[in-house]
Amino acid sequence: MLNSKKILIGGLINKPGSSKEYKTGTWRTLCPVWDEKKCIHCLQCVQFCPENCIPVKNNKRLKTNLDYCKGCGICSQVCPIKIIKMLKLI
Repeated sequence: MLNSKKILIGGLINKPGSSKEYKTGTWRTLCPVWDEKKCIHCLQCVQFCPENCIPVKNNKRLKTNLDYCKGCGICSQVCPIKIIKMLKLI
C-alpha cells in the first residue's frame, strides 16, 4: 500500500502567492522579440498575455519577463503594428 504522504506534489501551486517561485519560461520553444523603438505602447500585448509577464511602467510596456513567458505568441498576434516577432530557440 502506497502512503499518500510520500507522494510529492507536482504541477500544483499549493501555497497562495507562491507562483513567482516557479519560473516556467524554460518550457517555451519560441521567444518573443519586441522592437522597443517602434512600439506605440498600446498595451494590447500586456492585456492579452495569459502569463502576465509583460511589465508596464508609466503606461509603457517593458521587456518581456522571459522567466515566465511560455512562448505562446499571443502578444505577437494582437500587436496592431506587428513589432513582436516569435523566434525559434536554438
